[in-house]
Amino acid sequence: MSDPFLNYFALGLLCFVVVVIFYGIIAIHDIPYLIAKSRDHPHEDAIHAAGWVSLFTLHAIWPFLWIWAMTYRPERGWGFARDEHPQPADAKAELADLRRRLADLEAKLAGGE
Repeated sequence: MSDPFLNYFALGLLCFVVVVIFYGIIAIHDIPYLIAKSRDHPHEDAIHAAGWVSLFTLHAIWPFLWIWAMTYRPERGWGFARDEHPQPADAKAELADLRRRLADLEAKLAGGE
């Protein structure tokens, strides 16, 4: 003598859990794309497409997409050092110093050494 209400409640609960898990998996795959979009990542479309592909690979590439999305920031780019070239103020000072040294050398040469 089973109660039909409990059977229907269990069926409704089972359907609810399946729908929530299904939606959760789809929502999780979109996290790297949302990160890339918020950071104005130049490859955000590729990250979004790869996120959908990761659904079919059981999220095997998802951690790599997350790393790819996190490595870029608009204010610093990819995070590599950019101090290889002198700053404009330093370049102007260096140019003035080189011109002064050149003028000194030309004066010495003109003076007959």
